[in-house]
Amino acid sequence: MMALGGAGMALSSTQASAQAATPVQAKLVHHVFFWLKRPGNPADRDQLIAGLRTLRAIPVIRDLQIGVPASTEKRDVVDSSFDVSELMVFDNAVDQKVYQDHEIHQAFVKSCEHLWAKVVVYDMQVVPDR
Repeated sequence: MMALGGAGMALSSTQASAQAATPVQAKLVHHVFFWLKRPGNPADRDQLIAGLRTLRAIPVIRDLQIGVPASTEKRDVVDSSFDVSELMVFDNAVDQKVYQDHEIHQAFVKSCEHLWAKVVVYDMQVVPDR
């Protein structure tokens, strides 16, 4: 009985080693904030949002949210100075690179870059739950 239990433990140990040797690709969140050259201009904002919507056709994007500053309580830690933001989720950093190089993304940049004065990007590797 102990030998069987020992063998089972050895198998579990081997499986754990195999899993540890294979790095887990954690999800990647890509959050971009845009400041328009003409802040608050509704036509420019709508054109940028329409451009961002074209990115949905890129297959490696798992989720895409597009938004504008929320009307939340004013606090020192809240920066609502941007005009438009987009948040994307990818399965991994490789897919995010595919997105960066994708012709639809490149076309978006070319067709909309004249609208923005500033862009800030925050890329985050998701920490898996344990």
